[in-house]
Amino acid sequence: MNVQQKEQLVAQIDALREQYAAYKNKGLQLDMSRGKPGADQLDITMDMLGCVTAEEGYIAANGFDARNYGVLDGLPEAKALFASIFGMPAEQVIVGGNSSLNMMFDYIATAYSRGVCGNTPWCQQGEVYFLCPSPGYDRHFAVTEYFGIKMIPVDMTPAGPDMEQVEKHIKDARVKGMWCVPMYSNPQGITYADETVRRLAAMRPAASDFRIMWDNAYGLHHLVDDGDSLLPIYPELEKQGQEDMVIQFTSTSKISFPGAGVAALAASPANIADIKKRMTVQTIGHDKLNMLRHVRYFKDLDSIRAHMKRHAAIMRPKFQTVLDMLEQRLGDLGIAQWHTPKGGYFISVDLMPGAARRTVELLKEAGVAMTPAGATYPYGQDPHDSNLRIAPSYPTVEELQQAMELFCVCAQLACAEKLLES
Repeated sequence: MNVQQKEQLVAQIDALREQYAAYKNKGLQLDMSRGKPGADQLDITMDMLGCVTAEEGYIAANGFDARNYGVLDGLPEAKALFASIFGMPAEQVIVGGNSSLNMMFDYIATAYSRGVCGNTPWCQQGEVYFLCPSPGYDRHFAVTEYFGIKMIPVDMTPAGPDMEQVEKHIKDARVKGMWCVPMYSNPQGITYADETVRRLAAMRPAASDFRIMWDNAYGLHHLVDDGDSLLPIYPELEKQGQEDMVIQFTSTSKISFPGAGVAALAASPANIADIKKRMTVQTIGHDKLNMLRHVRYFKDLDSIRAHMKRHAAIMRPKFQTVLDMLEQRLGDLGIAQWHTPKGGYFISVDLMPGAARRTVELLKEAGVAMTPAGATYPYGQDPHDSNLRIAPSYPTVEELQQAMELFCVCAQLACAEKLLES
């Protein structure tokens, strides 16, 4: 950088700091940190709360009184509804409480402390590892870190995880599993290509107790009519004789109510039997009134898809606001890249290396909450300090406009300061 270029950069930084100070004086209090539905999304499902009444009755399809103890793996009609979402037989579905993350935690806890399907517990096998496509979901990484399972980052590509890296790592028997958000991935909004799904299903891990945690949280969360499609993995597993390798999860958390939805998992008969064995000790049954409430409200998969179009109508303007602002303010500067997702809950932005943490710091000081820089990588360590996750769902469009104007100023300022240091 010559003297003239340095002087121009200093002048640019001074101008950006002046803009930043003006935003800071506004006293903003805005939140783009997590994928929480906004109140307008929660409102569209309120009629569900009246679906279980004394007049309608509390008796499930199997004659069971949903108010009572029992039915370990979920009401038959709830299992059937989730079976249609998974594309799996109902007998290979377990319906749980409101949180799929809790079901994932329980599975990892069981594998770690008791072993899966008769295998030695992971805690008795020395140091064990998990593959973590990155950038990825911070709560997945937190679960494995909680149990002391070492995490191995795997690069994400436009087709999903870098399969050459995955296939290399699974040759080590200490590698026990892998996190996957296969459709509209958190945070990039990438859907795994058919070839990626087939390669995952065809894997022959060295560890017989290797498990893919297939968190299809956004399988129904399209933003546009021509949304992505995901190749179902279970038929591919059957072709390869690898049915036990994948545990699938989903929930209605962002379909009905995040705090009062219903979660479910689907797996091979052997895995289902193994999970039920633990559940007989863990619980006498989950909230069956809530299962009944969801089944009566949604009825079938077509009804859920229609309901999700109402969510998409609310979400689209918010995503468009973010994308338009990124294009207008950062598009020609060469300091940022982003993916335009067709669904999901996030927009992932990669700034020039070394600028992400400073951007979040500036935003926080000015009253805008973001997911911490680095959170989308294991241990919170983004090797490039570049990735940021934007969650557009919770603020209003007007609030997003303000927040993104400030985001772009902070990103430009952080990148300019980084350039001046170099």
